Amino acid sequence: MSRATSDGQAGSRRTVAVIGGGYGGAAVAKALDDEADVILIEPKDAFVHAAGSLRALVQPDWAGDNMFFPYDRLLRRGKVIRERAASVDVAGVTLASGARVDADYVVLASGSGYPFPAKTDTDVTSEALERLHATHDELSRAERVLLVGAGPVGLELSGEIKAVWPEKQVTVIDPAEQLMPGFLPEVREELHRQLDALEVDVRLGTALAEEPPSEPGRTKTFTVATTTGGSVTADLWFRCYGVRVNGGYLGDEAFAAARTPQGQVEVTETLNVIGHDHIYALGDLTAIAEAKMAGYAMKHAEVIAENITAQLRGEGPTAAYAPAPTPSVLLPLGPDGGVGQVPTPDGPTVLPAQAVSEYKGKDLFAGRFAELFGTA
Repeated sequence: MSRATSDGQAGSRRTVAVIGGGYGGAAVAKALDDEADVILIEPKDAFVHAAGSLRALVQPDWAGDNMFFPYDRLLRRGKVIRERAASVDVAGVTLASGARVDADYVVLASGSGYPFPAKTDTDVTSEALERLHATHDELSRAERVLLVGAGPVGLELSGEIKAVWPEKQVTVIDPAEQLMPGFLPEVREELHRQLDALEVDVRLGTALAEEPPSEPGRTKTFTVATTTGGSVTADLWFRCYGVRVNGGYLGDEAFAAARTPQGQVEVTETLNVIGHDHIYALGDLTAIAEAKMAGYAMKHAEVIAENITAQLRGEGPTAAYAPAPTPSVLLPLGPDGGVGQVPTPDGPTVLPAQAVSEYKGKDLFAGRFAELFGTA
């Protein structure tokens, strides 16, 4: 299949292959559905709203309608191939089955992995739900819970646990000296205030001397030493750190110059992979210097959709993406707590718990994705 040219003369209907059906991949596929023949390549049997995974752990019955959304209503014209990409090159994608998807444009949107429960570890919805229910049962029996990692995942999980089981003893440990570095001091102060009110034991500037003897998410009482001479006793623990970029299919020499040692890809301001005007990348896979958040991936999708649409019409890609000068976050601590930082014309400002709850904490944006996937 021929590839689109800048003068728009090659062929009549172009093919866009999107690798990955997460936040950015689903959004760009949907946006281009009327403009091209879209093929979304995704091994999961449903979109997983990962932002709801921690709520789903403590309220597994919530997960069915709010965390998993089938792909069958996402695209009106395009199609979803439930497979894993084995490799990508300048002319398309080779699937794990050996089948080939030739494409005029390719969007790399394969995202990243993260330890359960922040992200699921199976491609099958029924299996993911079983795992959530089983781990919920383990967690319900634990009186003392250790969360290793005090980033947004560890903090949010502590709030979700306390919202359902306020009597549980929750300890969060991290070698960093402060919570949420890079954010306003007022954000950290408010986080500490709310965590103290929840009686979450936050230990900063220290780490575990060794990994706990039990598997994460399994109830088994243990005591483990810390690097500062203390110890932590808990009945269950979760790992709340460890992003893994999903870029193993990028072995083609054509992408060698764009790959970073961390496995990400360098992109231009138009979100083209360096050296390729018809291949784009978004979200966690990119080496853009910003937090890897669903909201940013969806903004990337808007830029890419605009640029591919322009190219389909014989024009050049002109939409540019620029990371925000200051970081933003909406960090719930249960349905009613949390803190946020958002940009304003006068600089970043702090959002109180009530605003975070209204914007995100109550439903974790589940309603927005019910609309996107046609299940509302």
